[in-house]
Amino acid sequence: MATQKHTCRWRSRAAKLEEQLGERTAQLNALTERVNEIEHKLALATRQIIGPKSERMPTPEDEAKKREGHQPARGGHTNPKKRKQNAEALASLPTTEVPHPVPDSERRCPHCGDEIKPIGEGDRSTEYEWIPGRLIRRIHVVEVGRCPCKLHYARGPAPRRVKEGCMYGPAFLAKLAIDKCADATPIYRIEKAMRRAGIPICRSTMNDLVLLAADLCEPLWRAALAEVRVDLHVQADETSFRTQTRVGRCFVWTFLSKNHTVYVFSPSRSGDTPKEVLGGTTGSLTIDGYTGYNVVTDIDGRDRSGCWSHARRHLFDALPTAPEAREGLDIILDLFMVERKAKCLNIIGTRKHLELRRRRSVPVLNRLREWRDKVVALFEPKSPMGAALRYMHNQWESLTAFVDDPLIPIHNNASESALRIVALARKNSLFFGNENAGRRFMVLYSLIATCERHDINPEAYLADVLLRIQDQPKDRIAELLPHRWKETFGSAFTVARIVAPGDAT
Repeated sequence: MATQKHTCRWRSRAAKLEEQLGERTAQLNALTERVNEIEHKLALATRQIIGPKSERMPTPEDEAKKREGHQPARGGHTNPKKRKQNAEALASLPTTEVPHPVPDSERRCPHCGDEIKPIGEGDRSTEYEWIPGRLIRRIHVVEVGRCPCKLHYARGPAPRRVKEGCMYGPAFLAKLAIDKCADATPIYRIEKAMRRAGIPICRSTMNDLVLLAADLCEPLWRAALAEVRVDLHVQADETSFRTQTRVGRCFVWTFLSKNHTVYVFSPSRSGDTPKEVLGGTTGSLTIDGYTGYNVVTDIDGRDRSGCWSHARRHLFDALPTAPEAREGLDIILDLFMVERKAKCLNIIGTRKHLELRRRRSVPVLNRLREWRDKVVALFEPKSPMGAALRYMHNQWESLTAFVDDPLIPIHNNASESALRIVALARKNSLFFGNENAGRRFMVLYSLIATCERHDINPEAYLADVLLRIQDQPKDRIAELLPHRWKETFGSAFTVARIVAPGDAT
């Protein structure tokens, strides 16, 4: 009997120990997964911040060129069309001929004493020189007259100003807006540059002038936002930004339509902003997997279309621990190759483009789905590769929406690229003063980005519109939006455009 009790006691203790061991094993597995996740995120952050460019994810365009056997350019342009554009732009610059005559002491021949005669037009060489900009002072003199009978008085028209009492002209406001928003130069740096040029103007004055330009152009921003609402194909994305008056992060959202790039400032990342901009509209919305857009992609809302660049990025991040991801990356690249071919054939957005997608992209999608179903059992759901495959599975319907509409892009790169101007401002200026300032700056960001999309010099556009908008009827404000302004007034402001080495091909 004692032996049985002793055995039961030991069995009970063994069961408790096994139970504790199981709990410890589960805790250890959970901690191991957590450590692996943290190490993966740390490796990604380290590679993104300090890693060499060769370790960062190559773009689909670079991968496509490599597949086609193109060597990456080491400088300049390999595209003859762009070289020709640059040459024409440089040739159209204002030109001044600087003569270099023979010195008087050498104008006579030391042998016969006769004066030398010119041979042809002389040796010609070209030099490009920079002439610093200048701030000039204008004195407006308004004539006032009267008849000798002293019964009639006349006065010349008052000078046009951006605002009554403003001492600075529209071109100066436009320059400050471009320096601050397009070039992401903080006001204090603009102040230093002004002082080097001999212009004593304080930063508070310049900041007020930039915000004044934003306030005057706000009707244009609202008109652009209204046109984005009714567009059937919209892309959207968001990024964070800080203000001095708020501890938490605020967000800048960008919405792209066929003709406009519009930025919206919001104190949060909730779905209130997409609902305010696109709520109650129909069409397609190309976005990533963020759930904040669900409020406008419900049953009666817009159709969600996914981004293959995001799916590709998840696979690339899993590549160090899962070599199997390389096959998925190669299959996704085939989708981008189809789009590249459509671009080369100049059929983007046409019926032929849709036929090309259904003929070539649909088989690629079927092959990709088969590969995903085959490898998904090999990885833990919470592993980087498991998360990449889960993202692809959950977003599959939106990722394949492009095969039914040629106007839907296969990625959301355009809206991400549009946020670079905001990211650069965040890096250089760190924050907006307050939420109201953030909303006002979105007006200038939107107009400048839209001008750049339509190859318009934003400085010339703003300098003209800041005066023209004052006499424009409210119901015709949309006529001054960049793409329409270019058709009506743009020929008077033609500026040669030099293609920079970093421009997209």
